[in-house]
Amino acid sequence: MTLTLRPDQPPPSRRKGAPARGGAVPLMENVRVTAPDLDQRRALDKARGRMVIAALLFMGLYAGVGAKLTWSTVVRPLLPSAAQIAAMQPQLDMTPPPPSRADITDRNGTILAVSLPGAQLFADPQQVPDPQAAAQLLANAMPGINVADTAMKLGAGVPVEKRKEFVYLNRKLTPQEELAVNSLGIPGVYFENSEKRHYPDGNLAAHILGGVKVDGEGVAGVEQYFQQRLTTGNTQPLELSIDAGIQSIVHDELAAAVKEFQAPGGCAIVMNAHTGEILAMASLPDYDVNSYGSADRNSQFNRCVNGTYEPGSVFKLQTVAMALDSGMIHWWDYFDTTHPLKVGRFHITDYEAAHSWMAVPEIINVSSNIGASRIATILGPKIEQDWFTRQQFFQPVNVQLPGPPRPQFPSKNNWGLAATMTVSFGAGIAISPLQLVTGVLPIVNGGIRYDPTLLKVDPAAPPQGTRIMQQSTSDMMRKIMTDVVLFGTGKNAAVPGYVVGGKTGTAQVVGPNGGYLKHTNNASFMAAFPMENPQYVVYVLVLQPKPDATTYGFTTGGYISAPTVGRIIARIGPMLGIMPATGDQLAQLQQQLTVPLNPTPPPGQRALGPDNPLPPGANPFAYQLMGAKPPAPPGPPPSAAQAQTQTGGNLEPEPSASHGTHVRHDGIMAPVSPMMGSHMTSRDDHDDGQG
Repeated sequence: MTLTLRPDQPPPSRRKGAPARGGAVPLMENVRVTAPDLDQRRALDKARGRMVIAALLFMGLYAGVGAKLTWSTVVRPLLPSAAQIAAMQPQLDMTPPPPSRADITDRNGTILAVSLPGAQLFADPQQVPDPQAAAQLLANAMPGINVADTAMKLGAGVPVEKRKEFVYLNRKLTPQEELAVNSLGIPGVYFENSEKRHYPDGNLAAHILGGVKVDGEGVAGVEQYFQQRLTTGNTQPLELSIDAGIQSIVHDELAAAVKEFQAPGGCAIVMNAHTGEILAMASLPDYDVNSYGSADRNSQFNRCVNGTYEPGSVFKLQTVAMALDSGMIHWWDYFDTTHPLKVGRFHITDYEAAHSWMAVPEIINVSSNIGASRIATILGPKIEQDWFTRQQFFQPVNVQLPGPPRPQFPSKNNWGLAATMTVSFGAGIAISPLQLVTGVLPIVNGGIRYDPTLLKVDPAAPPQGTRIMQQSTSDMMRKIMTDVVLFGTGKNAAVPGYVVGGKTGTAQVVGPNGGYLKHTNNASFMAAFPMENPQYVVYVLVLQPKPDATTYGFTTGGYISAPTVGRIIARIGPMLGIMPATGDQLAQLQQQLTVPLNPTPPPGQRALGPDNPLPPGANPFAYQLMGAKPPAPPGPPPSAAQAQTQTGGNLEPEPSASHGTHVRHDGIMAPVSPMMGSHMTSRDDHDDGQG
């Protein structure tokens, strides 16, 4: 297309910026617009239209989205559900993993043993570049380790390829040592997480708790006995019957006695008379449970459970209880203690000869060996053995500790006259202190025997004991025991405000050669309180004490152990909720709980005495002791074998004791302590008015 401009037509607009020319008339120009230009213009116009439409569409879309967002977040927001929120949150458990070994507590929840996180140090010697230098650095961080030994463990002087790949360097790192070693940055030295058993009270209840090895395995005490219970995922604490407060008092009082009398050891026990629960049990010497491995054998030895000792005159409680319960003997009966008893070439005597006939209460009150022997021979070996069987004196004590020993006693098939007599006053038989205390429970609690236990008893489910004697027997024994503390050899165990009953024991010690050591005793005292309703039994044994000014040169149970028992009762009584009585109330209780030492038989009863020395059915041993012939039983005469069965063994005396007092130790006793390499069994050789 061509456009022609003529002179008579108005000129086209001058191009912007062109110089003005006065009177000039522009020349005619021809502008040619082609078809492609028009097509291009049309395309551009079309594109502009489309862009406008697209822009409008996007504006509408954004406006819609904005409106929707405003509606959903401002006007009516849609909140996520609790499940959606929980699903989006990370699950982080900040609770530390439970220890691999459960805690141990006392009956009140006081922690006795707990597992704490720790670390062990190990190394890969093949990765240690300079073992000698590394050992020196470790010695600086862990004082006490041997540099040479550590260097050898790390492979000093050994080619790298021949070194071990794993060695422990320290399995008991303290937190301070761990930080110090970590700061060294020694190549090939690493830490391993572990647990360390910790005993907050050190040596408190050491022999009960026992201890663990480095790898955490129980090696003694309840730690060993309850190994499976403590390590099988049961995170509940193991609750013991022990009361930490009472245990501490008993330990301190026993330690004071052992120190005062320069004794090589001792034992003390407090037991609940109606459940068998052991509230305290201390054996000395002891050890810090945190360092069980470094304790010597003498300290590790539990004298309360693993030690077996001749019980001495404390055992007369068993003889008299057995006699009263048999019905053959009554508490008002009298027995001939006017002269020593001759057995073969030997004699059984009392320390202070009475030269009189004694009733049962006085025999216990002055601790007469002759009187106990007379009673035992009337009963005979069969009744004696049956009683000991019921009391479980012929088998190891049943308690939650490893390895109680078997008691030592004469052969049952040869339980002759000498054995019958000596066992009656606590010689010729050796049992553990715990077994001895357990045997006293039925004597004071009404006649029920309970096994001792180191576990707390649920009050809602008390243990079911076994009746082994009549209630009346126990009632009378309580009164006889109260006499001992009020009037007899146990006066030093008296506690103001409490009615305490008890029995002293003084026993010779068997030496390495099987004979008794001269001027060497084990001193003990057995007590129960309060005697109006005995709740607890307390026993103290001091081994081989030395006399001092307070004992007037004696080493008897009445002077050595009775005062310690008294101090224990005075301190623990209020803790156990047993408050002391006062004034008229105390006097009335004492009157109700005693019997005359020289009783008169009830109306219509005839007491044994000078004109009636033996009851019907007395064992032939009693006649033999009197030098009389036993009455022939009805029927044909018995054979020799039957006669031996009736008497319980050989009528000939067994080998008998030195000092002209008791039957000699015949080799049946067992070592009970590694101390001094000697047998620590005992014999009640003399009662000097203090047991």
